[in-house]
Amino acid sequence: MKKPQRAPSFCSGCPHNRSTRVPEGSRALAGIGCHTMAMLADPLTTTTVSHMGAEGVMWLGQQPFTSEKHVFANLGDGTFSHSGFLAVRQAIAAHVPITYKILYNGFVSMTGGQSVETGLSPRQILATLAAEGVQKMAVVTDEPQKYENVSLPSGVMVHHRNELDAVQRAFREYADVSVILYDQPCATERRRLRKRGKWEDPNKRTFISAAVCEGCGDCGTASNCMSIEPLETELGRKRQINQGTCNKDFSCVEGFCPSFVTVEGGQLKKKPQAPLAGPGSPRLEWEGELPPPTIAPLTRVHSVLIAGIGGTGVVTIGQTLAMAAHIDGYFSSNLDVTGLAQKYGAVHSHVRWSPRPDMLHATRIAQGEAQSLIGCDLIVAASDESIATIDIAAGGAVVCTDIIPTAEFARNPGWGINTDALIAEFRDKLGERALLLEGQRLATTLLGDPVAANMFMLGAAWQLGQIPLSLNAIEQAIELNGVAIAMNKEAFAWGRRAAVNLALVEDIAKARRPSQILQFASRNRPTVDEIIGHRVGHLREYGVKALESRYLELVKRVRNVEASVSTATQLTAAVAHNYHRLLAVKDEWEVARLYTHPDFRAALADQFEGNFRLKFHLGSGPFARRNKATGALEKSEVGGWMIFVFKLIASARGLRGTWLDPFRWNAERKLERTLLQQYERDVDRMLTEFSSDNVQLAVRIAQLPETIRGYGHVKERHAKQAAEQRRQLWDQWSNGANPKDRATQLTV
Repeated sequence: MKKPQRAPSFCSGCPHNRSTRVPEGSRALAGIGCHTMAMLADPLTTTTVSHMGAEGVMWLGQQPFTSEKHVFANLGDGTFSHSGFLAVRQAIAAHVPITYKILYNGFVSMTGGQSVETGLSPRQILATLAAEGVQKMAVVTDEPQKYENVSLPSGVMVHHRNELDAVQRAFREYADVSVILYDQPCATERRRLRKRGKWEDPNKRTFISAAVCEGCGDCGTASNCMSIEPLETELGRKRQINQGTCNKDFSCVEGFCPSFVTVEGGQLKKKPQAPLAGPGSPRLEWEGELPPPTIAPLTRVHSVLIAGIGGTGVVTIGQTLAMAAHIDGYFSSNLDVTGLAQKYGAVHSHVRWSPRPDMLHATRIAQGEAQSLIGCDLIVAASDESIATIDIAAGGAVVCTDIIPTAEFARNPGWGINTDALIAEFRDKLGERALLLEGQRLATTLLGDPVAANMFMLGAAWQLGQIPLSLNAIEQAIELNGVAIAMNKEAFAWGRRAAVNLALVEDIAKARRPSQILQFASRNRPTVDEIIGHRVGHLREYGVKALESRYLELVKRVRNVEASVSTATQLTAAVAHNYHRLLAVKDEWEVARLYTHPDFRAALADQFEGNFRLKFHLGSGPFARRNKATGALEKSEVGGWMIFVFKLIASARGLRGTWLDPFRWNAERKLERTLLQQYERDVDRMLTEFSSDNVQLAVRIAQLPETIRGYGHVKERHAKQAAEQRRQLWDQWSNGANPKDRATQLTV
């Protein structure tokens, strides 16, 4: 089995998510810095990395022998101050058509966030380059207003970051050296400074209405942000914002989707409290003391491998264990294998301790030496490297089974992994010595912060006797760390409880769980009857009486024909899910209904408290606008008063489809009617020609609407892609081909 990999990626809100992009048809040369990871995101448009100070040098050798007219070269401000200035000078001397993008974020972020040594400001960098002879330059920034009173070299224009594509298109036509200075501070450093009160922290957050979301992924396309995570619901995969990792860049709002709401004022809800079980009943809570684990005196080296995601506190857990071992009088070592792991990549912390120093011969845990694996992330923990370290005969593991998406999710809305296979490997190798639990979900629900998950996992491992250290030593180590002491101690305690009675901890978490009505909690797929029942209920709320009978009639026909050929229900399930999507489209009437439904306010109340204001981001009707520089359709920000307009629209949704429907004849509604009629014809043909030989092909055709997601031009683009897939599938059908399991089936 080919296992998924957790490659490093830009942090949430990182300016390089935008600054490293180039227009279609252009290529960028990589340089030294975090921005080098652009080669991982798109190896076709960012190529050829150099050593520090030689950014773009390779173009001098390539340019005379290629038909390519121009390239971009990425150059960080720290590298520019170190030696990158020499690279620009050589390009100026050679008069080659190249645009240096100087990525100014104010920090040497890749190696720890140090300040840039020279401290050159953007104005000073541009003045220096102007003195060297660069005649075409521009500034692109997320805050154009901060340049209002800044004296820049003659001809230098300041643009908002939304205009980067247009600026680059203009610069690539220039026949000599040009410079675009992209000014946006490092997201991680801004976050750190905000925590210390040294950087303005906007009292504003982004929220996605799961009901309105179509799961199209355009928000990920706009932002490439790792804080946008999948949310599995009964209606399919949606999106949610991880408020714990969000760095408030707000690029995701630019995705062409009305599901984004910005919440201004108020604050994130603190740790949820368990509700009363009934009138006069006590809260559902843990009662009684926990039994201490049996810990034998240590007579040899004990090795623990902690496997997780960079930037989430894996190294902190390793340091906590090493300090606790020291407090208990042992000799310890810890080795953190990070690389670019602080950027959402895989990280391993090797911790070893022993009663005598001469027993510690190496800091890295070798194959089969780990007595315990603390898996803070399933993908990293299940990697061959991690599993190889476990002592299969006697070792144990505590593994977090929540699925945290990789960087691929931002680029592929249908991203997924076979979690069952990864979990099964631990069960096969370790049996009862492996504790598998959703630590992220439990820690977030019980403690209000996903950051607590790693300490939660450590508590479970300690309670199972896999960590031969005293409770007193671990608590002292937590105190010495000096960060979120109370929360970390409580997380450790909840992990212990989960190891003793996971069912009770789950019940307590369930009592506290935010009431996300659409959340599909079960790992098991719904039955056909459950799908049909849920969709019929939704069609009743939708507000068009004729749709329910229309839906049931077609689904019944499909079910009867499929039953005559096979005992399977794949086709019926596919039609039950996808026909509903085409009938209950999210038009303006439905979006208004969903925003006025009590579930929307309940979902907001689950995450936020205090006095807050809402702003909606809409791109239809009077709220659609064209970007002056690119011509692309964009959304407008609309105040909280829009909720009253939504109420009026929702109350009048009986006009939907009539001659009084003001939305009836726009391009999106016409497309939706065409897709519905086409799907009904496709199903009619499938049922007429259905046989045991074309079952899988029929299922794939029936699943096509699942790929037509989004709003406006996003939906139109997906519809074109689906049309091509449909053509190919019907060609196979006509030729009698049956692909069976050759292609990956979409999940219903």
